[in-house]
Amino acid sequence: MNIRKLRSTTAVGAGTALIIAAGVLSWGTSARAQAAPGHCSDQTLNGSYAFEIDGQILSGPLAGLLRGVAMTQFDGHGNLDQVDFATINGIPRWTGWRSVTGTYQVNADCTGEAVLTPSDGSPSLHLLLVIANHGREIKTVVAGNATGSRGTRVN
Repeated sequence: MNIRKLRSTTAVGAGTALIIAAGVLSWGTSARAQAAPGHCSDQTLNGSYAFEIDGQILSGPLAGLLRGVAMTQFDGHGNLDQVDFATINGIPRWTGWRSVTGTYQVNADCTGEAVLTPSDGSPSLHLLLVIANHGREIKTVVAGNATGSRGTRVN
């Protein structure tokens, strides 16, 4: 093999290696950027979410096993509207869908809080929440209670 052909082959190989290395490095950077904390805000929750509600109310006049469903509309600016239906020990808590209004706040680390105010005069609920899967899922726990919910974005 002559020297000129060897130099040409080595230069092409080195150039290809640099291009591959640059691609690998840029892929790793974008993967880290997507997973980095600090990417959530109130705007992360915008649209309709279907929730499964479950848990156990441990004390009080409505103690028992809670099951329910809700459809919640987040506006991306800290306000929400919801309709829900729930049973306690298999007995409906109210007739038909109950409307609920509320507010929410999302932190940069994808945690947050919400306050729900039911239209039927039931006590307000304070929820702690975690947003997952780039805003497509929400997991909640009611403060001071053994109940929570899991929500999935529907639109």
